[in-house]
Amino acid sequence: MREARVFRGRAWRVVRFGAPRDAVALQELAWGPPAPGQVLVRVRAAGAGHPDAMMTAGEFPLLGDPPFGLGEEAAGEVVAVPPGSRFAVGDRVAGITCFLDGWGGYADYTYLRETSAFRVPDGMSDEEAAGFPIGFRTAYAGLVERAPVEPGQTLLVLGAAGSSGSTAVHLGKALGARVIAVAGGAHRTAFCARNGADQVIDHHTEDLTARITGLTGGRGVDLVYDPVGGDVAAAAARGVARRGRIVLIGLASGTTLPLDSMDLLLRDYTAVGVLAGPDGDPAAEAAVWDRLLHLAGSGAIRTPLGTVHAFADVPAMIAGRRASEPGKSVVRVAPA
Repeated sequence: MREARVFRGRAWRVVRFGAPRDAVALQELAWGPPAPGQVLVRVRAAGAGHPDAMMTAGEFPLLGDPPFGLGEEAAGEVVAVPPGSRFAVGDRVAGITCFLDGWGGYADYTYLRETSAFRVPDGMSDEEAAGFPIGFRTAYAGLVERAPVEPGQTLLVLGAAGSSGSTAVHLGKALGARVIAVAGGAHRTAFCARNGADQVIDHHTEDLTARITGLTGGRGVDLVYDPVGGDVAAAAARGVARRGRIVLIGLASGTTLPLDSMDLLLRDYTAVGVLAGPDGDPAAEAAVWDRLLHLAGSGAIRTPLGTVHAFADVPAMIAGRRASEPGKSVVRVAPA
């Protein structure tokens, strides 16, 4: 019987909680055959996001203690599959890593969850593919599955220049919504305008609630997409229309939106929490990815790429997450 191949390489891992330059170390690892439901890929690029900073600081609620890998999404070439996999060695794929099991994308190799992986379409670069899965799957969960936005409705996206918000702008437009993007600073609001938003609000210089009222003729917005939380989300909540919805995605500000149940009742709106992930139905999950890839293939959505970082710069990149450039940041792992 042929012995299963073991792949060896480098991986950036959290070895202790703390500041990224102290907490994140480059280690040599070995990757054995993938388990059922996984595929093993040689990583070319990996998507970056605010959860990297949360994980490093010990603030990510779904992970235990170190050591564990970083990088929730990756693109690369399949090098090993379990029996019965729908993928084959040599396929160019992207997807969500098995980061909850400690395997991240900032590595020479990683395991992808098969139900959250897809073959990369022709014309999509490694960087675009690596930055596609988390943002668009989360936006789909929020804007289609949990609080559907209808054509002609008004969608307000907080943190619209960030990795999560910028994908929601794209998907919202593809679904036929009028999109108002909220970001902080002229550099970021200019990015939002280039990224397809119908209107932009600079919450650093403008009264967010008043601007929502003015842009909607006093009616308010139908849906708030909130990956930010905190005071910005609270101001946006005051601009929700009657029977509107707030989709809670994350807490980039450091705190979630403070909800007032009496306010929910009196103003007749809804708050919906979203934790995107496969629901146990592989066929349903495959249909989600098929729809997203169809939208990407038609040009209706695209990865809003920002900075592409070198593999060696991962600790510094994580340390600078709060002041990062607009768009979806990506780490180039293998030479182009």
